[in-house]
Amino acid sequence: MKTITYKKLLITFILLGSWIVTSSQQYPDSLLRYLEIAAKNNPTVLQRFSEYQASLQKIPQVGSLPDPEFSAGVFLSPMELVNGNQVADLRLMQMFPWFGVLKYAKDEMSQMANAKFELFRDAKLQVYYDVQRTWYELYKIQKDISISEKNIEILELIERLALVRFKSASLENSATSSQSSATSSVSSGTSTGAPGMQTMGAGQNSTGSSGSNQSSSMQTGAMGSSSGISGLADIYRIQIESSDLENNIALLKNQQNSIIAKFNSYLNRRVTSPVYTYENITIDSLEFSLTAISDSMLAHNPMLGMLDFENKSLEAREKMVTRMGYPMVGLGLNYSLIGKSGTSMGAPDMNGKDMIMPMVVFTLPIYRKKYTAMQKEAELLKKASSENYQATANSLQTEYYQAILLYQDAQRRVKLYENQSQLASKSLNLMLKSFSASLSELTDVLRVRQQTLDYELKQVEAVADFNRAIAWLYRLMAYSKIQ
Repeated sequence: MKTITYKKLLITFILLGSWIVTSSQQYPDSLLRYLEIAAKNNPTVLQRFSEYQASLQKIPQVGSLPDPEFSAGVFLSPMELVNGNQVADLRLMQMFPWFGVLKYAKDEMSQMANAKFELFRDAKLQVYYDVQRTWYELYKIQKDISISEKNIEILELIERLALVRFKSASLENSATSSQSSATSSVSSGTSTGAPGMQTMGAGQNSTGSSGSNQSSSMQTGAMGSSSGISGLADIYRIQIESSDLENNIALLKNQQNSIIAKFNSYLNRRVTSPVYTYENITIDSLEFSLTAISDSMLAHNPMLGMLDFENKSLEAREKMVTRMGYPMVGLGLNYSLIGKSGTSMGAPDMNGKDMIMPMVVFTLPIYRKKYTAMQKEAELLKKASSENYQATANSLQTEYYQAILLYQDAQRRVKLYENQSQLASKSLNLMLKSFSASLSELTDVLRVRQQTLDYELKQVEAVADFNRAIAWLYRLMAYSKIQ
């Protein structure tokens, strides 16, 4: 009995776990979640971070003293000295650069590492912007598909209404044609069946009445035929519109697959992985004033920060190469290994005693051209970095005003098309009711339907452009909700 109970509990837990997994897979990923994945997995971001870590390893390399030099010489045949026989000669030497060379070399590499970190920040911010821009682009495509499919349903409704009108017109034409035939027959019988009334005048009057009835019957038949042809042409026009929309949906789905592949490449995952968007996105709010964004852009943009650190590294390099033109100092020891000699002519206590000799070495930087060229190179690179900083700042200012233009234009279009879409939707509903009551033509209905479709698409595009403009401004000012 207990075994059966345990089995039931186990099955219950398995089913509950599978339900939780399935439910979690049904919830779409949010845009913030995609940004987190991109920050952790994007190859460009990882590359920039590895380059930054590699640049940190250069600091201890340039900040260390040169390796000491050790030399050893062994005499194959001991050299006779006054106080013994010299067997070997050992020498150890350590060179020391001029004061400040190592310090400024470390400063140069530290500033270059900071510049690499700014490049890493810039790559991460750019990936954030690319992910958001592509996500909004995908949202527009998917909404375009959804709106087009909804319009196909509207066209199918219009087609059913047109078909009802066509059938009712055909029935009316048949009834009118039958009534006209019956009236013609009655008129013909009346004119020929009255005995004694066939005088010349009566015959002429009867003939005129018969001709009038025949003319009326022909006009009614012509009008019925024209109405039937027009109704059939309306149905064909609706089918043509539906076919165009289906073709547009197929094109949009191909574009959707391309955008999904591009989006997944930023996240460094399979290009066919599903990407979820919202049914309707809300309009983002700009958390900073436009003046604050402009000031923050010049103060915190990573490209300007990278150029600033690069300029500082060149200043440290200029000071370093100036001191490299001064002499280097070397300190060392020379150790002579001396064996005892049986024929020592000196003092007996000095026989076989090893010799230690301190040594000092100076380099003589007399070839000044290379040092002068190194200083000139640092000055020119520093000047080029300053010009590059100004050029980048000007480019950012231009990009800032482009983003402001997109922001303000999208803000205006959001308000406009929201109102226009509502009015067009109401107008379409009225036109459909009027068309079903045979009070309006198909051309008017299709025109209003096209206006409704255009305004819905423009409204979606305006909202996506507005949010993209905000993401663009955040990109310029180096602000992100994901750190």
